[in-house]
Amino acid sequence: MNLDRPQRPGTLDRRDKDARSEIVGPDPDRSLAEGPGLDLRDVEREAAMVALFDGLHAQLVRLAFLLGADHDAEDLVSEAFCELHRRWYRLRDPAAAPQYLRSIVCNLTRMHIRHLQVRRSHAGDELPPGQAGVVDSAESSVLLREDQRAVVVALRQLPVRQREALVLRYWLDLKEADIAGAMGISTGAVKSHIFRGMTALAALMGASR
Repeated sequence: MNLDRPQRPGTLDRRDKDARSEIVGPDPDRSLAEGPGLDLRDVEREAAMVALFDGLHAQLVRLAFLLGADHDAEDLVSEAFCELHRRWYRLRDPAAAPQYLRSIVCNLTRMHIRHLQVRRSHAGDELPPGQAGVVDSAESSVLLREDQRAVVVALRQLPVRQREALVLRYWLDLKEADIAGAMGISTGAVKSHIFRGMTALAALMGASR
């Protein structure tokens, strides 16, 4: 399965710049000049957060969007970066930060979807699977071509774990071990979710033709 990645503008808009400013805090270079007593660990953390934001922000927004966050995708990703910033010194290895971010985004999106389902249930306005506004949302118009939007609609009809496994595998090109880390499950479970998800997705796509 080959999902063409949608293209987003290469520059950050004002909202992205504001989010990045909130996440990474003060400019490390300016902080270095502020005087003695500076904790160099903090400087290293801020520099690492800047690099992670620049390198992964767009990818993580796509991930959250494909998993069902829709127009809240950027907010959830910003929350994920803030969470990593707070827990930075608990990381055993800074190289694990990208996997940790993907895991947070998956968890936040899962909770977000459950919250929306509860709200819609209480309001008597529950939408059928796969119809959470993806076709008509402004974000989908920017991120997806018509054929990609059809795939996303089908993805939204899969169980959450199958959807996560497929997006992480075929959209982000992650290895099974990395997918297992992001989803918090075993590699065997990842293989099972991918197989079942691909089978269900093929059936849904075939039925829509």
